Amino acid sequence: VTPASTALAKDLKREGLRFVGPTTAYALMQACGLVDDHLADCHVRARRESGAG
Repeated sequence: VTPASTALAKDLKREGLRFVGPTTAYALMQACGLVDDHLADCHVRARRESGAG
């Protein structure tokens, strides 16, 4: 949970969503590619940073 996910959850609730909180908002941010939680030595992160994936 981050300040950004908390703010997003509040905005979504203001727009009428009922069952959304900071954790759900953070998962949405991950799914949309707004945050990347892969470890620094993860092969997926290296591929994404190089532009290959």
